[in-house]
Amino acid sequence: MGRLRAIAFLASALCASGSLASWAGAEATQKQGVRVIVDGDLSPTKLPRKGSAPVAVSVKGEIQALGGATALPQLQKLRIAINSAGHIDLRGIPHCRINHINPSTNEQALEACRSSLVGEGSFSANVVLPEQSPFPSKGKLLAFNGTIGRQPAIFAHIYGTNPLPTSYVFAFRVKQAKGTYGTVLETSFPRATGDWGYVTGIELRLNKKSFISAGCPAPKGFSKVAFPLLKTDFSFAGGLSLTNTLTRSCEAKG
Repeated sequence: MGRLRAIAFLASALCASGSLASWAGAEATQKQGVRVIVDGDLSPTKLPRKGSAPVAVSVKGEIQALGGATALPQLQKLRIAINSAGHIDLRGIPHCRINHINPSTNEQALEACRSSLVGEGSFSANVVLPEQSPFPSKGKLLAFNGTIGRQPAIFAHIYGTNPLPTSYVFAFRVKQAKGTYGTVLETSFPRATGDWGYVTGIELRLNKKSFISAGCPAPKGFSKVAFPLLKTDFSFAGGLSLTNTLTRSCEAKG
């Protein structure tokens, strides 16, 4: 993607929507003049002690420059790990083909892959134009179930119209892991900003019914328990990596 088209992409793909939602209970880490603030949610929070029930999981990350800096290092990779008490089940959800939604408008993407929709959110960045100060842009994100090769993935689709109609899709690979965090979503942003801008935020809400299920890991004799819901890792150009762990609580039923 050339520089001028890249500038047109970010200005068009991200200007269309409002700001990221503000949530209470955020966690922040900072290093080398960069702060990452992560927030998230689990709904509902009253869940079976044994077995599982459908839930929605939300995660939001905002990236800020510290010390009066006007530019951020480019975000290259994002890793979101979800507690092993939750399970992503892709069976029965149709696969969206990436060439059906890229390029496309939001309406065209939904027309092509509505049955594959598993969530939505928003994406924000600062566009850097030659000889001008950076300006913020934001856009709507649609999340579709898909595959990369034979591996499960979530396609994050962004579309905008100003100044030119442009769309972009980046893919979260869905991986299984052992230990505290049983499901890992990973994506990279090698083309999302190039050398002309930088990502400042992303919000993803996975809320398709029965797509994610979870139980409450409260020990016997306890009705409520705090647990690490999410762990995020934001990796930037130059080797900087900022990790946050988000703790939430649930109430056990039964």
